[in-house]
Amino acid sequence: MSSASDGPAGVPVRRVLTLGGLTAFGPLSLDLYLPALPQLTGALDTTETLGQASMSVCMIGLAVGQLLFGPLTDRLGRRIPLLVGVGVYAVTAALCAVAPSIEILLVLRLLGGLAGAVGIVTARAIVRDLYSGAEAARVFSLLMLVSGAAPVLAPVLGSQLMRVTDWRGLFLALALIGVVLFAAALTQPETLEPDARRGGGLAATRAALGGVLADRSFLAPVLVLSLTTTGMFVYIAMGSYVLQDGYGLGAQAYGIVFAVNALGIVAAGRVNSLLVPRFGALRLLRAGVAVALVGGVALVAGVLVSDSVWAALPPLFLVVSAVGLLLPNGTALALDGQGAVAGSASGVLGLAQFSFGAVIPPLVSIGGVTALSMAVTILATGVAGALAAVLLRPGRPA
Repeated sequence: MSSASDGPAGVPVRRVLTLGGLTAFGPLSLDLYLPALPQLTGALDTTETLGQASMSVCMIGLAVGQLLFGPLTDRLGRRIPLLVGVGVYAVTAALCAVAPSIEILLVLRLLGGLAGAVGIVTARAIVRDLYSGAEAARVFSLLMLVSGAAPVLAPVLGSQLMRVTDWRGLFLALALIGVVLFAAALTQPETLEPDARRGGGLAATRAALGGVLADRSFLAPVLVLSLTTTGMFVYIAMGSYVLQDGYGLGAQAYGIVFAVNALGIVAAGRVNSLLVPRFGALRLLRAGVAVALVGGVALVAGVLVSDSVWAALPPLFLVVSAVGLLLPNGTALALDGQGAVAGSASGVLGLAQFSFGAVIPPLVSIGGVTALSMAVTILATGVAGALAAVLLRPGRPA
């Protein structure tokens, strides 16, 4: 029986809030200062490409860090690596606020991404330590109600803070958020008992990663998830320039648009938590792929036939909202059979997901950032994800 302190799935509310906050390191690190990205580019006397790279290097850190630290949590347990990572994140965010050049900022953003990755990978591993199957998919959906609030609140908070501060003040806000998450992480107990940890050093780590990479039931949902959620990363990286510089939206209006789109993620995640016991994670993952694909087609069509921002906003809402179906179900399916190596598997999953998001937007932006280039890239990743979904096969119940 659920207690008053339990969430809708019988999960303690404190756990949902803390783990949801930890999984929000990605959107927190990327979205809070999005409204100030053009200002940052001008203040540091750099180019749009290098300004956008401040997000890309953070995503690279988030990706590589998950692969590095996921196996480490299988060996050392979840709690100690988590506390170290969150603490380092807070420090690097504070240093970003005083960065004198774009080069130093890029180095600090990379380090911050590496540190923030520990929170993401550990939160997923803790869920897999405690839950499995459809129950895990429901818990991941509940976490999205918290982590999904980050992209809702972050750009709005950023745009409001810009009324009284500049882009440096936004990084100080990120440092404060890191301190709060560190305090929350202190409340979490260890979920991987010593007798369940993997020893053997690097050889055992390589063996664990090799086993994960050879498992098709893991790779197929990871590929689908990584490709289809790239559309959101493209929107995050390019949307600030497209909507503000291209369509003429101000920082305040951009923050509202971003918040509305992110609310779509939260709503879809909540619907997913209600539907997954009946329909299963596999069907709902495929539904998410379909929604993302429809949104991509509509976005390209809208950009081609109209110069109005209203031709782009509804399709963008579909593309972003689909993440609320894609992320919890793809994650649950990928990790379902990886209980013994949940940290390693979570690391590979994060590496794949963030690598696409880190590499594709800067490559597309080399020739300039336009509404059409953003739309075509989002559609292309949606089509690739739909093709990858052919590899999905019914397996263990989830």
